[in-house]
Amino acid sequence: MKRALILLALAASAGAHAQKFEGLAATPQMGWNSWNSFACDINEQLIRDTADAMVKLGLKDAGYEYVNIDDCWHGKRDQDGVIHPNAERFPSGMKALADYVHSKGLKLGIYSDVGATTCGGHPGSRGHEYQDAITYARWGVDYVKYDWCDSKGLSAVGAYTTMRDAIRSAGRPMLFSMCEWGDNKPWEWAKDIGHSWRTTGDIYPCWDCELNHDSFARYGVMRILDKQAGLRKYAGPGHWNDMDMLEVGMGMTEDEDRAHFALWAMLASPLILGNDLRSMPEATRRILSNRDVIAINQDKLGIPAWKFLSTGQLEYWAKPMADGEWAVAVLNRGEQPASLNYDWKAHFVSDDVSKREIDFKKAVYNWREVWSGKSGDTSRKLEAKVAPHSVLLLRLKARG
Repeated sequence: MKRALILLALAASAGAHAQKFEGLAATPQMGWNSWNSFACDINEQLIRDTADAMVKLGLKDAGYEYVNIDDCWHGKRDQDGVIHPNAERFPSGMKALADYVHSKGLKLGIYSDVGATTCGGHPGSRGHEYQDAITYARWGVDYVKYDWCDSKGLSAVGAYTTMRDAIRSAGRPMLFSMCEWGDNKPWEWAKDIGHSWRTTGDIYPCWDCELNHDSFARYGVMRILDKQAGLRKYAGPGHWNDMDMLEVGMGMTEDEDRAHFALWAMLASPLILGNDLRSMPEATRRILSNRDVIAINQDKLGIPAWKFLSTGQLEYWAKPMADGEWAVAVLNRGEQPASLNYDWKAHFVSDDVSKREIDFKKAVYNWREVWSGKSGDTSRKLEAKVAPHSVLLLRLKARG
C-alpha cells in the first residue's frame, strides 16, 4: 500500500507540467472498437479473433492499427485501489492480451471514464487517474478512450487535463481519445489535451434520424455531418474532430455505407470500425479497405473538407490535400436519384482555412472517381446520375 501511494505521489508531481504525447495521430487514427457491435458482451477471445481478422482481411495493411476494448471489461479495484479486468471475461489478463495484439503488429486500446462509474456502471477513473494510467502502461495499452458519464459537478477541462497528465506521467505513449460528446465545446480548448475529441453524442446506424432516450440522443449520419459546421478550423495533425465510430456494415444500405465512409474520410475524422470483423461481407470489406478513400482521410496536410455549394438535394464538398491535390465529394442527401451536370469553370473554390483556391478557368485538373474508377478532367462538365443517399468521390490533380 505504501509503495502504491509513493508511486501516485511521484506521478502527480511529474504530471504538474505534463503535456500530451506528441507524434501520435499525425493523421486521424484508424482502428476498431467493440462497442457498436457488442456493447458489454465482450471477452478476450473476441479481441484476439478481431485482431486476427484485421490482419487476415487486409485491414491492417490498409492502415487500421488499434484494437480498442470499450466499456465493461472491468472487474473490481483491489485493496490498494488498482483496477483489474473481469476475470471471467479476461482470464489471461490484459498484459497477455496486449502482448497478443502486439504480436500481430497492432495496438491495444482501452476505455475508462471521468466519473466514479462508467456509462455501463463499472469502475471509472475519478480519484484513480494516475493509478489507472500506470496500470494501463504496465499492461502495454496504446490508446485510452475516456468517456463523460457520471460527470456531474466536474470541470471537463480539469477532468481531461488530469487524465492527460496521468498518461504522460505513466511514461508510455498512449493516444488520448476524448469522448466528451461536444458538451463543453472541446474543440475550443482540447488541442493540447487530447489527440481527438468527440463533437457530438453517439452515432446510430441510419441515414438521417435521431433516436431519443430519456437523457441523451443518438444521431444518424446526416445529423452528425450537419453538427460539424464551423469546426474544421480546430482540427489538424495530432488533434482531430471525432465524428464517432463508423456504422459501416451495421444495417444501412451499401450506398449509405459508402457515403458515410467517404464523408468521415473527407472531414478527417478518425476511422474507427464498429462492425463485427469476423463475419464481415465482402462488400463491406471492399468499402472499408478502399485505399483511395483512406488516402484522402490520411492526407498529411490534415485539413477537413467544407461544403462549398448546395443545389437542391446535392451538396458539394472540397478538401485541400498535400502536393496541390484536392478531393471533391458530391453528396445526394435526397430520396431520389439526382442528375449531375456540374460546370467546373462556373465555380471559383476558395478556402479560408488552408488559404488554397482553385480557378478552373485558369487550370485544368484530371480527376478520378475513387469508387468506380472512372476518370476525366475539369475542362468538361461533370455529368453523372447520383443515387439517393450516395456520394461521388473524386480526387483531383493539376495537369503538369
